[in-house]
Amino acid sequence: MRNWKLTLAYDGTDFSGWQIQPGQPTIQGALQSALERVTGEGPLPQGSGRTDAGVHALGQVASFLLEAPIPPDSLKRALNRTLPAAIRVLCAEEAPEGFHARHSAVAKTYEYRVFLEKTTGGETLCPPSLARYVYAYSWPLDLARLNEAARYFVGTRDFLSFAATDPDATVRAAPGAVADDELGPTPAIRTVYASGWEEQHLGEGTQLVYRVRGNGFLHHMVRNLVGTMLDVGRGYGEASAIPAILAARARAAAGPTAPARGLFLHSVEYAS
Repeated sequence: MRNWKLTLAYDGTDFSGWQIQPGQPTIQGALQSALERVTGEGPLPQGSGRTDAGVHALGQVASFLLEAPIPPDSLKRALNRTLPAAIRVLCAEEAPEGFHARHSAVAKTYEYRVFLEKTTGGETLCPPSLARYVYAYSWPLDLARLNEAARYFVGTRDFLSFAATDPDATVRAAPGAVADDELGPTPAIRTVYASGWEEQHLGEGTQLVYRVRGNGFLHHMVRNLVGTMLDVGRGYGEASAIPAILAARARAAAGPTAPARGLFLHSVEYAS
């Protein structure tokens, strides 16, 4: 058996998330089916994190075992001919024994994109070509206020106030780095290494991009962080209230959940 590592990009709009579900189109299910058609084997690929329905990826990582003696470049080409066009294999490589896409991850970076529909002196509409990949936001946003709020999340924090209240959320302990959706021995403790917003000028208008890098993320955590910061950015709340929101350890204390369509799993890091 050979251990494989794939790096994937996908448009999650038409999929019910990463994790396989009966009767639903999922990234994991599509990849498993493609592997079976290409190699005659049907391993269940393990992803670095379970992206939700409508969430995209620029650098998702999957691992699995295969017996087939297929060269990496041939596997990549064959999978890309077989997979739906919305899923692309960027890299296929053999991984060391014991490598696991989720358990071996030491850090992840997520990106959230907000398109500013209204601008000073007129109105800019989100073009249809971007609508699947951004949160089209009609309130004016202050970039300085957004970054002031973002700085409060850097460090080791209890992020329970920003976790989904989904009763089906998984509760497991994970050694070292903490995988998405998992709660360790001290629930909701995560370390965020970097958190910040930047402005990007596109031909169609302006978008704000939030990037956050950490050792793991709770279910809906990034979308809940974004929803809370957007309230601060439009003047509906104050950045100085964030420490109290964190201390409350209650989902109701934080802001709304931003839509899935603006979220991308940007990249996953592993120890060298």
